[in-house]
Amino acid sequence: MSLDTFSAYWTGSALAANGLIALNLLGGLLLGMLVGYERSYHGRAAGMRTYGLVSMASAALTVFAGYAGAWYGGAGPHVVPDPTRVVQGVVTGIGFLGAGVIMKDGPNIIGLTTAASIWTASAMGVLVGVGFYGAAITLALLCMASLSLLHRLESFLPRRSTLELSLGFGAGTLPDFDELATLARSRGYEVLRDSLVVTGEAGQVLWRVALVAVDRANAAAPSHLAHEIATTASVTRFSVAPVRH
Repeated sequence: MSLDTFSAYWTGSALAANGLIALNLLGGLLLGMLVGYERSYHGRAAGMRTYGLVSMASAALTVFAGYAGAWYGGAGPHVVPDPTRVVQGVVTGIGFLGAGVIMKDGPNIIGLTTAASIWTASAMGVLVGVGFYGAAITLALLCMASLSLLHRLESFLPRRSTLELSLGFGAGTLPDFDELATLARSRGYEVLRDSLVVTGEAGQVLWRVALVAVDRANAAAPSHLAHEIATTASVTRFSVAPVRH
């Protein structure tokens, strides 16, 4: 290789392309960090670094396709890249990353919102990469508003909360499902019959069932349910936990 080959990478046009790409990378990083801060502020595992890297990488994979004439110092073959295929690859890769933050713990599914916001961060990077800076900033602000404000709005809107009730019965005890359903209904809850799971452990019968609050305002608080269950002689162990999706 000659010096002319290396100098082609440092011409004025090549440096200008590198500078524009660098600015796009910086913009993608900052927008991703903006959304990531909201997640880290609320104690989520994925924070500023994760979101910043996702957005910046998406911007990098998108923006370089717009400078095909400068590839390999301008000495590469003449190609016309298809940005839509690049975006398709970005979305596929982010899908694997988003799946890694989704966890299932019994009836609870944790991480769906984080996975969706990581996908949004990649879209911000793509918008930065293709030059839609205003749209990328708008998307970042809307994403932050959705994560921060809609959660508060949901608490004021009518909805039914769900509890997971686990009960342990001693040996020789025969629990009655209809009796449990009647007691739950008197406390403002409806028992989901198809959610009942019965297992045996160390000579005990364990029931796990979902309760749905018919009227959240009038339903008994989980702490009151726990206190009432604790005084029931036939129940040897129990747990009351909210179901989150």
